[in-house]
Amino acid sequence: MNSRIYIAPVQGHTDAAWRHFHQLAYGGDNLYFTPFIRAEHGGVRDRDIRDFSGPLSANHQLEPQVIFRDMEELDLLLTALEDEGATRINLNMGCPFPLQTGKGRGAGFIANSAEATRLPEISARYPGISLSAKMRLGFSGHDEWRGIMPVLNSMPLRFIALHPRVARQQYGGDLDLDMFAEFMKESANPVVFNGELKTPSDISDVTERFADIAGVMLGRGLLGRPSLAAEAAAGEEWPRERRIDEMLRFHNALIAHYEETLCGESQLLSKIKPFWEYAEEEIGRKAWKAIKKAGTVPKYRTALALIE
Repeated sequence: MNSRIYIAPVQGHTDAAWRHFHQLAYGGDNLYFTPFIRAEHGGVRDRDIRDFSGPLSANHQLEPQVIFRDMEELDLLLTALEDEGATRINLNMGCPFPLQTGKGRGAGFIANSAEATRLPEISARYPGISLSAKMRLGFSGHDEWRGIMPVLNSMPLRFIALHPRVARQQYGGDLDLDMFAEFMKESANPVVFNGELKTPSDISDVTERFADIAGVMLGRGLLGRPSLAAEAAAGEEWPRERRIDEMLRFHNALIAHYEETLCGESQLLSKIKPFWEYAEEEIGRKAWKAIKKAGTVPKYRTALALIE
């Protein structure tokens, strides 16, 4: 595969520890993104900054992502991250969850033309930062992106990662591949495909249909099949036995880290069980349900043994 592989940020999953041990397990020339960083009470949360600049982030290529509802929030976030040494930042205009869209953030920002027109002005204040964007087609209408496209085209974005759904669909319903093609035609910036990429064949289908895309961004599909980026980069589909062996090796390194840094069984289970959230198809329903139900570490270990 010649296209670049980007590892999407997923709240509650792709924190520094997950990224660190994923890179150790699978390697590759992947670009990871932090879960979105937001302004809160007039500042930026220390834990969000640590997720970007802490020691666990040193072994992989990383770009912080920010979510914002206006240029004042964006300005605050860019300043804080520039102070931490960031030279590239991703703009989140794609989060579909009502807690964010209801406040005009994520995909809710796309329709805010008054604020969107100020993006080039704010961007120009930070000549040392290269921007990219991640977005949806819109909040409810599949052609809402057309309203913000002139602004995006006036900015030298490294790429735009487009998930061809609207926010109201969240992660259900069909991808609008025809509208993705329209978006590519209108964009002056490189476009990356994001959405429903779960197997190497899915990736091949997209790169064949859209030969000019600048890459693919893997999110929930990678969480369910952590070897997916490595398989795509190698241009091959691994046998299931190898995928499971490598997945367990990745998991074991991650849980060992959590055992050293977390206190108590409850904390450990709350951090490690999401590792399997999207992996039902990969590990089998019986093991997946047992992991989900496990309320103690011994029961969790017993559930893991059901993975074949």
